[in-house]
Amino acid sequence: MADFVLSTTNKTSVRKLTAPIADAAAFNGIIEDILTNNPWGCTPWEGAGVSHDAVEKATENYTARIVYEDAFGDVLGNASARAPNKAGFDAAKAELLGNADLETAMGGTAVADSGRESYTCRLRCHDAGGEVYFVAFTRTSVRISSYEDDAIRDGIETWADGVAALA
Repeated sequence: MADFVLSTTNKTSVRKLTAPIADAAAFNGIIEDILTNNPWGCTPWEGAGVSHDAVEKATENYTARIVYEDAFGDVLGNASARAPNKAGFDAAKAELLGNADLETAMGGTAVADSGRESYTCRLRCHDAGGEVYFVAFTRTSVRISSYEDDAIRDGIETWADGVAALA
C-alpha cells in the first residue's frame, strides 16, 4: 500500500486580545481599514476563473443583544438579532430598541446589552508569495489560518501591534 506524504503544512495562530473591541463601530473600522489600505501587501488573484481582490470578506456577522428591564433594573427578558453586516446590525438594533409592542410584551424597557454583542469577520487574503490564507476577527481575538510562510504571521503581528484595539 502507498503511504500518504505530507505536501503542505498549514498553520493557525491566535492572538487573544487583552480587552474586547469596544463596539461594532470600532470593529467595523478595523475591517474597513484593512480592506481600504491593504496593510499586509496582499495582491489580487484569480482562482477557478474568478478574479479576487487582494483582501476580501469571506464571512461577516454582527449580533445585537437587548435586555428588557423592569423599574428596578431586573432583567425580565432578552432578544438578539444576528445580521450579515454592520448596516443590518444597526438597523436591527434600532428596531429592537424602539419597538414599543415588544417592550409591552416583555414587560420592561429595552436596553442595549453592548457587552454581550458579538462581531465576526473572516478575511480571505492572497499573499504576494502566492498563498491564500485567512484572518478571522472576533471581538476578543484575531486568528490567522491556512498559512505556511511564517512571514505572513510576522507581518500581521507587526501590523496588529500598531492597532491599539488589538493589544
